[in-house]
Amino acid sequence: MSAQISSAPPGAVDKTGEREPLLSIRGLRVGFRRAGNQFEAVRGIDLNVAKGEVVGIVGESGSGKSVGMLAALGLTSKNAVVTGSVRFNGDELVGKPAREMRKIRGARIAMIFQDPLSSLNPVMTVGAQIAEAVRLHQRVTRKQAMARAVELLHLVAIPQPERRVNQYPHEFSGGMRQRAVIAMAVANDPDLLIADEPTTALDVTVQAQILSVLRSLQERLGLGLVLITHDLGVVAGHADRVAVVYSGRVVEQASVSELFADPRHPYTRGLIASIPNLEESRERLFSIDGSPPALGRLPGGCAFHPRCIHAEARCGIEDPPLHDIGGRFSACHFATTLPPFHSATLAAASLDKGSVAP
Repeated sequence: MSAQISSAPPGAVDKTGEREPLLSIRGLRVGFRRAGNQFEAVRGIDLNVAKGEVVGIVGESGSGKSVGMLAALGLTSKNAVVTGSVRFNGDELVGKPAREMRKIRGARIAMIFQDPLSSLNPVMTVGAQIAEAVRLHQRVTRKQAMARAVELLHLVAIPQPERRVNQYPHEFSGGMRQRAVIAMAVANDPDLLIADEPTTALDVTVQAQILSVLRSLQERLGLGLVLITHDLGVVAGHADRVAVVYSGRVVEQASVSELFADPRHPYTRGLIASIPNLEESRERLFSIDGSPPALGRLPGGCAFHPRCIHAEARCGIEDPPLHDIGGRFSACHFATTLPPFHSATLAAASLDKGSVAP
């Protein structure tokens, strides 16, 4: 899939000859009013998701990954101010009445939330909850909806679905609860599935199983999948394209192979260099110096420049736009002139700045 960001109008053919993507986000900003002030958690996200494509959204905790996608679905709190454009199949979602959004959520767009335990009602059986999701969007009887629930539990590889459908969430393991939430999300055959940290708090074996289920469903149903995570290993193994988010905006976007082979933003380089490599011997692990800025306390210019080993004077003054560098995108003044990337070299270059963790 192309990483090209299109500005074509809905239904039009863009310069690459492709039709407008399934999901098209442009200049998405999300602010929260508090004590008479407004703090921006998302400062301008641009993202495309095509049908049948898996797009990973990566960044540190608090970078705005989840908030941006929740805002796209109209799920932010009442004190949120959302601006920009979110088009789904050419239909603008920002500003759409809540009644109309409820018809879209769960039917055409579905979301898997971070904590499956809090996503399920503890006093309803798992089958009843899945059946409820079906009946909200389809004209079927209770019996038909429960039959569909059994079918969905089988689809996500839960053993003995005919028995499990009558059990409560506390009778499921963590991995099974996550599968049940996935079953609920795909109950109405959505076109787009957003998975927000779908493997949080699960052991490595169960994580692999959940990701395998998601990938299998994505390929079988042909839906677009947005995978929100801070785990670059998950992205490398399951995504087609990656958007890296820092302080509320996309700072780099590229195909998985391009991003890992030659990242064109210093923040992305730092994230990749932080991954332990069994083929390289290091006395110390690399870490990015400093910490992400707090809301309302963003530095001038590029938000990453206080932590960047490549920063120069202009970085503290000019905030670089996300610009095209040959079919991929980077928000760095030096995207085209950064030296060839090698994680060990980056770690060595940062030693003088103290950006390593013992």
